[in-house]
Amino acid sequence: MEYTNLIDGDWVASESGNTIATQNPANRDESLGEVQDSTVEDAERAIGAATDARNEWASTPGPARGAILRETADLLAERKDDLTETLVREEGKAWSEAAGEVQRAVDIFYYYASKAVDLGGEVKASSSEDATLSTRLEPVGVVSAITPWNYPIAIPAWKVAPALAAGNTVVLKPASLTGAIAHDFARCLVDAGLPDGVLNVVTGPGSTVGDAFATDERIDAVSFTGSSTVGDIVYQNAAPDQKRVQMEMGGKNPTLVTESADVEAAVDIVGSGAYGVTGQACTACSRAIVHEDHYEAFVDELVAHAESLEIGPGMDDPDVAPQVSEDELDGTLEYVQIGQNEGATLETGGERLTGGDYASGNYVTPAVFSNVDPEMRIAQEEIFGPVVAVIPVSDFEEGIDVVNGIEQGLSASVVTNDLHQAHRFVDEVEAGVVKTNEKTTGLEYHVPFGGMKESSNEHFREQGDAGLDFYTTSKTVYLNY
Repeated sequence: MEYTNLIDGDWVASESGNTIATQNPANRDESLGEVQDSTVEDAERAIGAATDARNEWASTPGPARGAILRETADLLAERKDDLTETLVREEGKAWSEAAGEVQRAVDIFYYYASKAVDLGGEVKASSSEDATLSTRLEPVGVVSAITPWNYPIAIPAWKVAPALAAGNTVVLKPASLTGAIAHDFARCLVDAGLPDGVLNVVTGPGSTVGDAFATDERIDAVSFTGSSTVGDIVYQNAAPDQKRVQMEMGGKNPTLVTESADVEAAVDIVGSGAYGVTGQACTACSRAIVHEDHYEAFVDELVAHAESLEIGPGMDDPDVAPQVSEDELDGTLEYVQIGQNEGATLETGGERLTGGDYASGNYVTPAVFSNVDPEMRIAQEEIFGPVVAVIPVSDFEEGIDVVNGIEQGLSASVVTNDLHQAHRFVDEVEAGVVKTNEKTTGLEYHVPFGGMKESSNEHFREQGDAGLDFYTTSKTVYLNY
């Protein structure tokens, strides 16, 4: 089918007349359909619709906004199986991973539906008699959300839900690779009774739609999730109008395995964090930093773990599903070659699967590199595939230095049975998400999420109460009666 844009309550084709075909990562000969290859004019129409709708939506009482979000959550839950199948066939995730992502979208909408009901302000004591002093939270205005392909329903949910709860109107540019699931996500909001123009969805290239969503003077705030390279462009495009900007970008996430760690537990933690969702998560573990006393045993067991994983199409719910596109697969294979050229030892994996059932899919075997120097590219640059670089360290202090010796700072974990070291890790690590004896992936929706250094502009966090901060502005009210 052809998936159209949502503009001012209508499902419409792009003015360009062009479309972009989707591909099933497990079988490139299969397509879900076509999404719109939209133009700047399409984006401007969407922004105009959101601008026209902003005042009425902002004045809608919070409980009424919450009721629509709650109905959206009900519809997402009711359509969960269909949404999961679309996500699997379009993005490639294993069924259980895709179902978990859809459930996260459900939970997020229920959460922010309740927040919309009591979103208000504070009453403060006035220094004057016969006077009150209070604050109130108001929506920022028109928000653009630019989202990636790797969590194509969860990330739009955690941007759109708080934005709508706070009374903003939204223009959403999902990744073209996953335009079908974005279309079905938006349809749930429309069917829940969201007024025309409050949410608008336009697919197309970042160079046209994305630029318009960042530069148009009618946009008040921009929320972006994606690569650091694209994020820098979005940030610069939004800067001249001093737009409010929220940036969540890449990571090169470590797990530090200390001398007190249980090796078997550490391998399970690193393996699940590295190879889950085929390594295509900004929080995926791509560096295992291991105390030298455990290094050889850890490498051997991680190799055995990687080689035990079942690889196959997402509909079969394997351990490792295909990568989303040939371009992403080629990028992973290129880094595997780079690692070998740099002198690291490829212990296992890193091979494209091409025969039989794998012939038309984007499959790669999970890779383990040993003898990795912390300055190698495979230890410094985000790969976004199922590749782990295992780095030896002599003690905890060296481990912390290696953990922090990168330009990103999104998620980091430590595996230890030493309480002192666990607390030191939390204190000293340069990352926005810090975990002890847990994998680097996996996030609770009611607490803040965001990175440090080049992983974020650090101005605003997403999710939880912090997720509402970006979408609201404060007004202080002095009332002398």
